[in-house]
Amino acid sequence: MRFLLRSLIFLLLILWVGGFLFFPIVAASAFSVLPVHQAGMVVGKSLKTLQFEAIIAGILLFASLAFAQRIRAFSRNLIAPMLLVIVMLGLTGFSQFSIIPRMDNDMLSAGGMIEAVPASNPYRQDFNHLHHESVDVFSAVLIGGILASIAVAWAATPGAKSTSQP
Repeated sequence: MRFLLRSLIFLLLILWVGGFLFFPIVAASAFSVLPVHQAGMVVGKSLKTLQFEAIIAGILLFASLAFAQRIRAFSRNLIAPMLLVIVMLGLTGFSQFSIIPRMDNDMLSAGGMIEAVPASNPYRQDFNHLHHESVDVFSAVLIGGILASIAVAWAATPGAKSTSQP
């Protein structure tokens, strides 16, 4: 049971962090072979799907970590990775349900092709600001995922007793 639980935790981390590591490659590839508007549409749709997947994986990951903590499936405490997953979930949700919808709204308000309006257009300026914010949030989630992976790997190392054990 403990082996399966630990395996599930690592698989969920791989899914989340791996997707976030692979996404910039997809984005760069799309912009290198497609017109800007089409590439933006592919990247936007891909990001929405990736973040939805990340939210599901994050909820399952947090529940798995909490259960693993409760049954002492790891040698060490899992509080740090649990906190990181909560922060990652919050940031991913913020991007998915706040930043991206506002970017979509700016794009629609600008006529559907944000790159076709002048740089001085307020919708384009807001879109660009939100895009930078989105990249920062994405980067923070990725860094959090790497740190959570390290924390879970550390917790899995033998030789230490969990701080929650009597």
